[in-house]
Amino acid sequence: MNEPPRDPLVGPTDIALTVAVEQPRLRADAARNRIRLLEVTARLADERGAANVTMEEVAAAAGVGKGTVFRRFGDRTGLLMALLDHREQQLQAAFLSGPPPLGPDVSAVERLRAFGPAVIRHEMANGDLYLAAHADTDRRLTSGATLLRLSHVCMLLRRAKAPGDIELVAQTLLGYLDTNLVHHLRTRRGMPVERLEAGWCELVARLAPTGEGGV
Repeated sequence: MNEPPRDPLVGPTDIALTVAVEQPRLRADAARNRIRLLEVTARLADERGAANVTMEEVAAAAGVGKGTVFRRFGDRTGLLMALLDHREQQLQAAFLSGPPPLGPDVSAVERLRAFGPAVIRHEMANGDLYLAAHADTDRRLTSGATLLRLSHVCMLLRRAKAPGDIELVAQTLLGYLDTNLVHHLRTRRGMPVERLEAGWCELVARLAPTGEGGV
């Protein structure tokens, strides 16, 4: 579900926040191998920490050759991003079509206020995996999941009639939710999650102050 929609940053229209293109269907045996490799990766990540998982260990635990893992996922970051994909889909379903205030049927500003805390708590629950997968900044910023979040925030800002350059305002908001920044503020600066959530709401009030806009 984390394939990005068409470019959300061109034109004033709202973005279609749906899965853009279905991934090519894998052969049954390839699909089973992929699931097996992700299950093994998840178990190793839970046992040893995602940062300590290697492609060689995944291959050995799954009973396949190392080349199979590399062909399927490209590299270690690709493997972790694939594992993250399933957990990210749960968050995407919540903000695309879940109950309010995160999902539809409330104002755009209410949805924006709910979005930040939802992302913070979701990534806290999967923190080790997000930190490891997001080590490659370039890949993180161009991933389907990141672009979908950007599309969603742009859409809400437009509906809320927020002033300014919508893309840059959305990037500013998403920068506040950066995985490594939130981890630093919580662990090194000792900030409770409630403070971070309150800070998000204050930022939304500054950047989308009108409180207007539909669902």
